[in-house]
Amino acid sequence: MTSSSIEAVNLSKRYNSFYALSNLDLKIEGSNKCVGFLGPNGAGKTTTFKIFTGLIFPTEGEAIINGVDVRKDKKAALASCSALVETPEIYPALTPKEALTMIAETRGIPREERNKRIDEALAQVKMEEWTSKKVGKFSKGMKQRVNIASALLSDPDTILLDEPTVGLDPRGMTDVRDIVKSLKKNNKLIFMSSHLLSEVSDVCDEVAMIDHGKLLVYDTLANLTAKSSRGENAVEVGLSRQIDDGFVKTRIPELPGVVTVDKLDEKNLKIKFTGGVAAQEEILSELVAMKIGIISFKHGYSSLEEAYLNLIKDSR
Repeated sequence: MTSSSIEAVNLSKRYNSFYALSNLDLKIEGSNKCVGFLGPNGAGKTTTFKIFTGLIFPTEGEAIINGVDVRKDKKAALASCSALVETPEIYPALTPKEALTMIAETRGIPREERNKRIDEALAQVKMEEWTSKKVGKFSKGMKQRVNIASALLSDPDTILLDEPTVGLDPRGMTDVRDIVKSLKKNNKLIFMSSHLLSEVSDVCDEVAMIDHGKLLVYDTLANLTAKSSRGENAVEVGLSRQIDDGFVKTRIPELPGVVTVDKLDEKNLKIKFTGGVAAQEEILSELVAMKIGIISFKHGYSSLEEAYLNLIKDSR
């Protein structure tokens, strides 16, 4: 099986004197994986997706999908690629079956294959029982699942998803993330933008990060978080009562492995420490023995968050 690929070569997009993208060079290859596309609002994520789908043209450079330049041969480049850019609306009077039939016709899917493709796509997003219901009565999360189904109709090798969980409630977010995870198992290369670091940590295998239209880093999630953590971990400790500043500054830093202790507020601490689960267990045991009123003990932040904040700060 040929590996899928998405490549930006010196890709730029300028609006008068403003660069939405600036000399972006990025090559993503493989299948059975999801690559997270991270960056603050206005970093150039949606602009990148619009260029790759032919919705806008670059000022300079090339957007290449599976070896084909989108601008030179859009039909061939997008033949095995589907995308969900921003949040399209579905005609409320249509059913999912009717909406997807219209899209299948537009995409040139042979008539004899349409019903089978539509049923398979709706099954992948777990919308089979809603096939004949009017979309206008759906929740936003249900509509988004139909939108994702529309991107799956042509059984693409490569899928571009532009913030697919934006505006959804927690249940809707979970449903969409589960769909993306299932797609990875079907030889798909998924390029997904997001501003939710927890979502990227949960779903993605690799991360490309941009700011001001420039690539800051592209690496595996494991490598990126390992570099940022420098061997340190962190936990947040919730207390039932206020804790004395002197205790925070003297007693807790003496515990084995503790690097720093910060008061988030009067009843919450963040403790950075070296070591793994064993070190975390020992610190918790020691804190409980101090009888300071511990009521919660959880990971303080993800290493991805630290990497993101450091890289974005350095690019400002």
